Amino acid sequence: MSNALTLVLGATGKTGRRVAARLRLRGTPVRTASRSAATPFDWSDPAGWDATLAGVGTVYVVPPAVPGPVHEFVTRAEAAGVRRLVLLSGHGADTWGDSTFGLDMRSAEDAVRGSALEWTVLRPSNFDQNFDEDLFHAPLVAGELALPAGGVGEPFIDLEDVADVAAAVLTEPGRHAGRVYELTGPRALTFAEAVELISRASGLPITSTQISPAEYTAALLDQGWDEDDARHVTEMFVLMDSGVIAGTTDDVAALLGRPPRTFEDYVVRVAAAGVWER
Repeated sequence: MSNALTLVLGATGKTGRRVAARLRLRGTPVRTASRSAATPFDWSDPAGWDATLAGVGTVYVVPPAVPGPVHEFVTRAEAAGVRRLVLLSGHGADTWGDSTFGLDMRSAEDAVRGSALEWTVLRPSNFDQNFDEDLFHAPLVAGELALPAGGVGEPFIDLEDVADVAAAVLTEPGRHAGRVYELTGPRALTFAEAVELISRASGLPITSTQISPAEYTAALLDQGWDEDDARHVTEMFVLMDSGVIAGTTDDVAALLGRPPRTFEDYVVRVAAAGVWER
Protein backbone atom coordinates (compact mmCIF):
# COMPACT_ATOMS: atom_id res chain seq x y z
CA MET A 1 0.00 0.00 0.00
CA SER A 2 1.37 3.44 -0.95
CA ASN A 3 1.68 5.85 1.94
CA ALA A 4 -0.89 8.34 0.68
CA LEU A 5 -3.15 8.69 3.72
CA THR A 6 -3.13 11.55 6.20
CA LEU A 7 -3.74 10.25 9.71
CA VAL A 8 -5.56 12.59 12.10
CA LEU A 9 -5.11 11.64 15.74
CA GLY A 10 -7.57 12.90 18.34
CA ALA A 11 -10.10 12.91 15.52
CA THR A 12 -13.11 13.33 17.80
CA GLY A 13 -11.49 16.18 19.75
CA LYS A 14 -11.71 19.93 19.34
CA THR A 15 -9.00 20.32 16.70
CA GLY A 16 -9.02 16.83 15.18
CA ARG A 17 -12.62 16.85 14.00
CA ARG A 18 -12.21 20.29 12.44
CA VAL A 19 -8.96 19.38 10.72
CA ALA A 20 -10.35 16.12 9.34
CA ALA A 21 -13.38 17.90 7.84
CA ARG A 22 -11.16 20.43 6.09
CA LEU A 23 -8.87 17.76 4.68
CA ARG A 24 -11.82 15.80 3.29
CA LEU A 25 -13.18 18.96 1.67
CA ARG A 26 -9.79 19.41 -0.02
CA GLY A 27 -9.97 15.86 -1.36
CA THR A 28 -7.18 14.59 0.87
CA PRO A 29 -7.44 10.88 1.76
CA VAL A 30 -7.91 10.84 5.53
CA ARG A 31 -7.84 8.22 8.26
CA THR A 32 -9.32 9.45 11.52
CA ALA A 33 -8.27 7.79 14.76
CA SER A 34 -9.13 8.10 18.42
CA ARG A 35 -10.30 5.88 21.24
CA SER A 36 -13.90 6.19 20.02
CA ALA A 37 -13.34 6.46 16.24
CA ALA A 38 -13.82 3.68 13.68
CA THR A 39 -10.02 3.38 13.63
CA PRO A 40 -9.15 2.90 17.30
CA PHE A 41 -6.09 4.64 18.71
CA ASP A 42 -5.04 4.79 22.34
CA TRP A 43 -1.80 6.40 23.50
CA SER A 44 -1.65 3.86 26.35
CA ASP A 45 -1.84 0.87 23.99
CA PRO A 46 1.13 0.82 21.57
CA ALA A 47 0.14 -2.64 20.34
CA GLY A 48 -2.46 -1.04 18.09
CA TRP A 49 -0.33 1.73 16.62
CA ASP A 50 1.20 -0.17 13.69
CA ALA A 51 -2.19 -0.99 12.18
CA THR A 52 -3.23 2.65 12.50
CA LEU A 53 -0.03 3.79 10.75
CA ALA A 54 -0.24 1.36 7.82
CA GLY A 55 -0.39 3.25 4.53
CA VAL A 56 0.02 6.65 6.19
CA GLY A 57 2.33 9.34 4.80
CA THR A 58 1.44 12.31 7.02
CA VAL A 59 0.26 12.46 10.63
CA TYR A 60 -1.48 15.24 12.54
CA VAL A 61 -0.30 14.53 16.08
CA VAL A 62 -2.35 15.61 19.08
CA PRO A 63 -0.13 14.46 21.95
CA PRO A 64 -1.32 12.66 25.08
CA ALA A 65 -1.54 14.43 28.44
CA VAL A 66 1.54 12.61 29.76
CA PRO A 67 5.18 12.91 28.65
CA GLY A 68 6.84 10.06 26.81
CA PRO A 69 4.59 8.12 24.39
CA VAL A 70 5.24 10.32 21.36
CA HIS A 71 8.88 9.18 21.28
CA GLU A 72 7.90 5.57 20.63
CA PHE A 73 5.14 6.67 18.27
CA VAL A 74 7.67 8.56 16.13
CA THR A 75 9.88 5.47 15.97
CA ARG A 76 6.89 3.38 14.84
CA ALA A 77 5.92 6.05 12.30
CA GLU A 78 9.39 6.07 10.77
CA ALA A 79 9.33 2.28 10.47
CA ALA A 80 5.88 2.40 8.84
CA GLY A 81 7.06 4.77 6.10
CA VAL A 82 5.49 7.96 7.39
CA ARG A 83 7.15 11.00 5.82
CA ARG A 84 5.69 14.01 7.67
CA LEU A 85 4.53 14.93 11.17
CA VAL A 86 2.52 18.02 12.15
CA LEU A 87 2.38 18.40 15.92
CA LEU A 88 -0.09 20.41 17.99
CA SER A 89 1.76 22.01 20.92
CA GLY A 90 1.31 25.19 22.95
CA HIS A 91 2.09 28.88 22.49
CA GLY A 92 5.63 29.79 23.51
CA ALA A 93 6.54 26.28 24.69
CA ASP A 94 10.24 27.06 24.69
CA THR A 95 9.68 30.02 27.07
CA TRP A 96 7.96 28.03 29.82
CA GLY A 97 11.21 27.53 31.73
CA ASP A 98 10.95 25.45 34.89
CA SER A 99 7.14 25.56 34.95
CA THR A 100 5.58 22.15 35.46
CA PHE A 101 2.91 23.06 32.93
CA GLY A 102 3.09 21.46 29.50
CA LEU A 103 5.68 18.77 30.15
CA ASP A 104 3.59 16.56 27.85
CA MET A 105 3.77 19.03 24.96
CA ARG A 106 7.46 19.71 25.46
CA SER A 107 8.21 15.97 25.46
CA ALA A 108 6.21 15.58 22.25
CA GLU A 109 8.12 18.45 20.64
CA ASP A 110 11.43 16.82 21.55
CA ALA A 111 10.26 13.57 19.94
CA VAL A 112 9.05 15.16 16.72
CA ARG A 113 11.85 17.68 16.29
CA GLY A 114 14.47 15.02 16.98
CA SER A 115 13.12 12.67 14.33
CA ALA A 116 14.43 12.07 10.80
CA LEU A 117 10.99 12.92 9.38
CA GLU A 118 9.81 16.20 7.93
CA TRP A 119 8.13 17.97 10.84
CA THR A 120 6.19 21.11 11.66
CA VAL A 121 5.07 22.31 15.09
CA LEU A 122 1.92 24.38 15.62
CA ARG A 123 1.81 26.31 18.88
CA PRO A 124 -1.62 27.90 19.41
CA SER A 125 -2.55 30.02 22.39
CA ASN A 126 -5.63 29.22 24.49
CA PHE A 127 -8.67 28.47 22.36
CA ASP A 128 -11.72 30.73 22.21
CA GLN A 129 -13.74 27.51 22.34
CA ASN A 130 -12.59 26.79 25.89
CA PHE A 131 -15.44 29.15 26.80
CA ASP A 132 -18.13 27.00 25.16
CA GLU A 133 -16.70 23.51 24.59
CA ASP A 134 -14.48 23.00 27.61
CA LEU A 135 -13.81 23.82 31.24
CA PHE A 136 -15.08 27.43 31.25
CA HIS A 137 -18.51 26.61 29.80
CA ALA A 138 -20.35 25.33 32.88
CA PRO A 139 -19.26 28.25 35.13
CA LEU A 140 -20.36 30.74 32.49
CA VAL A 141 -23.78 29.11 32.27
CA ALA A 142 -23.96 29.26 36.09
CA GLY A 143 -23.23 32.99 35.91
CA GLU A 144 -19.71 33.31 37.35
CA LEU A 145 -16.26 32.36 36.07
CA ALA A 146 -13.82 32.29 38.99
CA LEU A 147 -10.19 31.88 37.90
CA PRO A 148 -6.68 32.65 39.19
CA ALA A 149 -6.28 35.16 36.35
CA GLY A 150 -5.48 38.82 36.82
CA GLY A 151 -4.55 41.66 34.53
CA VAL A 152 -2.28 39.83 32.11
CA GLY A 153 -3.96 39.29 28.76
CA GLU A 154 -4.15 36.08 26.73
CA PRO A 155 -4.18 36.20 22.91
CA PHE A 156 -7.06 33.73 22.57
CA ILE A 157 -7.29 32.05 19.16
CA ASP A 158 -10.31 30.69 17.35
CA LEU A 159 -10.12 26.95 16.75
CA GLU A 160 -11.37 27.54 13.23
CA ASP A 161 -8.13 29.42 12.55
CA VAL A 162 -6.04 26.65 14.10
CA ALA A 163 -7.81 24.09 11.91
CA ASP A 164 -7.36 26.25 8.81
CA VAL A 165 -3.63 26.50 9.50
CA ALA A 166 -3.29 22.78 10.22
CA ALA A 167 -5.11 21.82 7.03
CA ALA A 168 -2.91 24.16 4.99
CA VAL A 169 0.31 22.85 6.52
CA LEU A 170 -0.76 19.21 6.18
CA THR A 171 -1.44 19.63 2.46
CA GLU A 172 1.68 21.62 1.57
CA PRO A 173 4.63 19.18 1.86
CA GLY A 174 8.09 20.69 1.92
CA ARG A 175 6.97 24.27 2.43
CA HIS A 176 6.77 24.04 6.23
CA ALA A 177 9.58 21.59 6.98
CA GLY A 178 11.38 22.31 10.25
CA ARG A 179 9.13 25.27 11.07
CA VAL A 180 7.55 26.22 14.39
CA TYR A 181 4.48 28.44 14.09
CA GLU A 182 3.20 30.49 17.02
CA LEU A 183 -0.53 30.90 16.48
CA THR A 184 -2.40 33.65 18.32
CA GLY A 185 -5.46 35.79 18.00
CA PRO A 186 -5.13 39.43 16.92
CA ARG A 187 -4.87 40.85 20.45
CA ALA A 188 -4.60 39.81 24.07
CA LEU A 189 -7.65 39.98 26.35
CA THR A 190 -7.85 39.48 30.08
CA PHE A 191 -10.34 36.87 31.24
CA ALA A 192 -12.42 39.65 32.75
CA GLU A 193 -12.61 41.37 29.36
CA ALA A 194 -13.49 38.08 27.65
CA VAL A 195 -16.29 37.37 30.12
CA GLU A 196 -17.63 40.91 29.69
CA LEU A 197 -17.84 40.42 25.92
CA ILE A 198 -19.63 37.10 26.40
CA SER A 199 -22.07 38.66 28.85
CA ARG A 200 -22.86 41.56 26.53
CA ALA A 201 -23.30 39.45 23.40
CA SER A 202 -25.43 36.83 25.14
CA GLY A 203 -27.46 39.35 27.13
CA LEU A 204 -26.86 37.30 30.25
CA PRO A 205 -25.52 38.48 33.63
CA ILE A 206 -22.14 36.76 33.86
CA THR A 207 -19.37 37.92 36.18
CA SER A 208 -15.64 37.25 36.40
CA THR A 209 -13.95 36.75 39.77
CA GLN A 210 -10.26 36.50 40.52
CA ILE A 211 -9.28 33.83 43.05
CA SER A 212 -5.92 32.48 44.18
CA PRO A 213 -4.25 29.46 42.52
CA ALA A 214 -4.76 27.47 45.74
CA GLU A 215 -8.46 28.33 45.78
CA TYR A 216 -8.80 27.30 42.14
CA THR A 217 -7.09 23.96 42.70
CA ALA A 218 -9.36 23.32 45.69
CA ALA A 219 -12.44 24.18 43.59
CA LEU A 220 -11.41 21.72 40.87
CA LEU A 221 -10.82 19.01 43.46
CA ASP A 222 -14.29 19.69 44.90
CA GLN A 223 -15.68 19.16 41.39
CA GLY A 224 -14.09 15.70 41.31
CA TRP A 225 -10.95 16.45 39.33
CA ASP A 226 -7.89 14.27 39.69
CA GLU A 227 -5.28 16.10 41.81
CA ASP A 228 -2.58 15.99 39.12
CA ASP A 229 -4.97 17.37 36.49
CA ALA A 230 -6.18 20.09 38.83
CA ARG A 231 -2.66 21.23 39.61
CA HIS A 232 -1.72 21.08 35.91
CA VAL A 233 -4.54 23.43 34.91
CA THR A 234 -3.74 25.77 37.80
CA GLU A 235 -0.11 25.88 36.72
CA MET A 236 -1.26 27.06 33.30
CA PHE A 237 -2.75 30.16 34.92
CA VAL A 238 0.42 30.76 36.92
CA LEU A 239 2.38 30.61 33.66
CA MET A 240 -0.04 32.95 31.91
CA ASP A 241 0.13 35.42 34.80
CA SER A 242 3.91 35.63 34.31
CA GLY A 243 3.30 37.32 30.97
CA VAL A 244 5.69 35.16 28.93
CA ILE A 245 2.94 34.00 26.54
CA ALA A 246 0.88 37.18 26.37
CA GLY A 247 2.32 38.43 23.07
CA THR A 248 0.70 38.14 19.67
CA THR A 249 2.29 36.99 16.40
CA ASP A 250 1.65 37.39 12.67
CA ASP A 251 1.94 33.68 11.87
CA VAL A 252 -1.78 33.09 11.22
CA ALA A 253 -1.90 35.99 8.76
CA ALA A 254 1.31 34.85 7.06
CA LEU A 255 0.01 31.31 6.62
CA LEU A 256 -3.59 32.07 5.64
CA GLY A 257 -3.26 35.41 3.88
CA ARG A 258 -5.79 37.01 6.22
CA PRO A 259 -5.85 38.20 9.83
CA PRO A 260 -6.98 35.81 12.57
CA ARG A 261 -10.61 35.93 13.66
CA THR A 262 -11.34 38.28 16.54
CA PHE A 263 -12.74 37.18 19.89
CA GLU A 264 -15.81 39.27 19.10
CA ASP A 265 -16.38 37.20 15.95
CA TYR A 266 -16.34 34.06 18.07
CA VAL A 267 -18.59 35.49 20.80
CA VAL A 268 -21.27 36.67 18.36
CA ARG A 269 -21.31 33.32 16.59
CA VAL A 270 -21.61 31.27 19.77
CA ALA A 271 -24.02 33.61 21.55
CA ALA A 272 -26.37 33.41 18.58
CA ALA A 273 -26.42 29.63 18.99
CA GLY A 274 -27.61 30.02 22.60
CA VAL A 275 -24.73 28.03 24.04
CA TRP A 276 -24.46 30.11 27.23
CA GLU A 277 -28.17 30.25 27.97
CA ARG A 278 -29.36 28.76 31.26
